[in-house]
Amino acid sequence: MTDLRLPAWPLRNQGRLRRSEVSARIGSGDELWQRASCDLLHWRVKTRSGFSVGTTQPATAGMRLTVTARVAGLRIREPIEVVDVVQTTTRAGFSYRTLPGHPVAGEEAFILHRAGDDVVLTVRSLTQAASQQPWRALYPLLRIAQRVVRRRYLRALR
Repeated sequence: MTDLRLPAWPLRNQGRLRRSEVSARIGSGDELWQRASCDLLHWRVKTRSGFSVGTTQPATAGMRLTVTARVAGLRIREPIEVVDVVQTTTRAGFSYRTLPGHPVAGEEAFILHRAGDDVVLTVRSLTQAASQQPWRALYPLLRIAQRVVRRRYLRALR
């Protein structure tokens, strides 16, 4: 059986940040790898999970944009900045940090990697309540929403 895990995620002093890591095998083979890595870097992990992204350009380090979620008829703006992007023959992905105005404070990473012939998506996040209201008070509900969205992410590139 193939080990689907990425190398260990180093623990650092995280303070109040909540740590999450989920992974799923999305398929196998070179054709899937090529499509899925392109889709990931072009934000389709977000758009296929119900978000709008303010660009058609691939993720690049330093890029600032606003991701928008629609919930119960409301538009929730999520300003972010891409921190890092990786694209090799066995790994593709990006990470971003939240900017002021985002419902939570923290970082999120989407990492696609090869495990033998398998293609695996891992989503890692460190989050805490945002400093501004009403998001700070809504943080317990946002944590539930994060769990739902993570499941969508894991299905988005299949």
